[in-house]
Amino acid sequence: MNDVDARMDRLRRAARYRYQQLVESEIERGSLDPDEVREERRLLKAADVAAHARAQIAEAERRGVFEGNPYHGKPLPGIDGQHDPDWWIKSKIEREDIRGIAPPALALRTEDAELDEHLDALSVESDVRDVLVDFNARVKEARRQLLGGPPVVTPMRDVEAEVQAWRERRQVRMAAAARAAEQALADARPRRWWRRRA
Repeated sequence: MNDVDARMDRLRRAARYRYQQLVESEIERGSLDPDEVREERRLLKAADVAAHARAQIAEAERRGVFEGNPYHGKPLPGIDGQHDPDWWIKSKIEREDIRGIAPPALALRTEDAELDEHLDALSVESDVRDVLVDFNARVKEARRQLLGGPPVVTPMRDVEAEVQAWRERRQVRMAAAARAAEQALADARPRRWWRRRA
């Protein structure tokens, strides 16, 4: 703390002491209500705390503490003015990509969005059918349960149509892979630098 800050601190304390003396003398005379004085003191303390916080922030800015901070001078993300008591668990679930704890309606909706990609990773048609039958059974079971939460709006999948679509996507992938292999083989052949004379 430098000399200027020390002097300002002494002046604040002296002003507070003088103010308390004046208020106490007014209370003794009966011209001030003690409840109003308590409320005013509380407000003054809050103002002092705010002033102290602003001073600390200004001091930290002078020292360069906030340099390199991506949120310096910007609002913090996730603060939209509404208080959410579960903000920390929601951010943890999103950050850690935790799955399986959502209500069935939300879990099935997410699974439905990723189902085609999951099916494309399978190589046997019977496995594709098994996954689709299991998915449809879980959708049906979720619709029957009355546990609360959001309604289940995920549609059931037509097994035959999905298997046919899987076959078509697989044929396209295999044709693309064959073309890529042929191109790689053609690029790998050594080229002769001389030409035969005809």
